[in-house]
Amino acid sequence: MSAEDGAAAAIARLAGDMRACRICMEAPKGPPLPHPPRPVFQLSATARLCIVGQAPGIRAHVAGRPFADPSGDRLRDWLGIDEATFYDESRIAIIPMGFCFPGYDVRGADLPPRRECAPAWRARVFDLLEHIGLIVVIGQYAQEWHLGPRRLADLTATVANWREYLEASGKGPRTLVLPHPSWRNNGWLKRNPWFAAELLPTLRSEVAALLESVGQPSVGS
Repeated sequence: MSAEDGAAAAIARLAGDMRACRICMEAPKGPPLPHPPRPVFQLSATARLCIVGQAPGIRAHVAGRPFADPSGDRLRDWLGIDEATFYDESRIAIIPMGFCFPGYDVRGADLPPRRECAPAWRARVFDLLEHIGLIVVIGQYAQEWHLGPRRLADLTATVANWREYLEASGKGPRTLVLPHPSWRNNGWLKRNPWFAAELLPTLRSEVAALLESVGQPSVGS
């Protein structure tokens, strides 16, 4: 078996384990998941772009596909790619902080990602994603995990510091931080016009260059 075949087999085994995960029902940290688990993610050994967000919403849960909702339409516009490219797992991995829709709070908003999920799976996933050239980190929960102490006091300050995170990536995957593309952030987008004027052109350029490089030597090769 070639190294490529071995990597693909390891990813396939891991993806199968992730889809079978029931930790939020069988060993929950707090109340169990209020509905049957349906892990939603996208993963392959050849992916070059990785999108990390918080957790699937109800539409993604029903569809069984990440970002299968209006926030996904906005995200694809931000990235400058179409739906077919977005769901091409050979090029793009989508790994939320929590794999399952967490349910609603008393106000009808999505609950935070389940606390069981990231400690159980995240290190294993990223140990196998060897060809990622760019990680797009969406929202405060993903930024807290992926930036650690480099994350600033609030989401606005963190996203405004995007150039530093991108330039500090070193030899590993480059990193770009985004707010969540939900309609709930329409006000934030209006108050921060620099996001569309400065960050999005860089994001689209990085994504286009990376996806065009598929088949060429990857980061760390």
